[in-house]
Amino acid sequence: MALLPYEQQRSRLETYFDRTAVEAWSRLTSDAPVGRIRATVRAGRDEMRDTLLSWLPADLAGRRVLDAGCGTGALAVEAARRGADVVAVDLSRTLVELARERTGEVGPGRLEFRVGDLLDSDLGRFDHVIAMDSLIHYAPSHMADMLAALAGRARSSLLFTFAPRTRALAVMHAVGRAFPRSDRSPALEPVAEAALRERLAATPGLAGWRPGRGSRVARGFYISQALELVPA
Repeated sequence: MALLPYEQQRSRLETYFDRTAVEAWSRLTSDAPVGRIRATVRAGRDEMRDTLLSWLPADLAGRRVLDAGCGTGALAVEAARRGADVVAVDLSRTLVELARERTGEVGPGRLEFRVGDLLDSDLGRFDHVIAMDSLIHYAPSHMADMLAALAGRARSSLLFTFAPRTRALAVMHAVGRAFPRSDRSPALEPVAEAALRERLAATPGLAGWRPGRGSRVARGFYISQALELVPA
């Protein structure tokens, strides 16, 4: 049976994170020295993670949180430290194993890492769902459908990031082509914010949701935009 476009992209992402760039992502998400370009990506990701966490209640005791596309687990760990019951899922077995190795006691909350599809309905329902930089490789139409699926399992908020369509990001893509192919991530899918908002408003599964806060982080080679969806 032929794979659907979403499944094809998911398979490419799994191959990239599990085989192609394991060492690069291990260093990027650690305190190890990195080059100037990756240092801007690290700083940008840290700022974006802090932004998304600031949109959650300071006290997450009694709240259930899904970290959809958790990578090495930094956001999930912080949410658990604030009292949340966190399920952190990623399609990359390598990244999840690395997250487990790095994570010690995180109380007062609980943290469970899982390998799998972030859209798996068996993960259950959550108060807050967060998808940081895990949807940026999917076409806007697929992203909207994925957000609708995630919204169906969220009660209070759905936080996600997308790659904004900017001139700076286009230039960075061009420069990125000069890097060794083994270090390249799968292509981003830039989208204009206005166009994305229109698409989300037209997506049936998001009829009960409206946009809340938004924030853009631009640190060198890291450009990403966060958007909050809340019940209408």
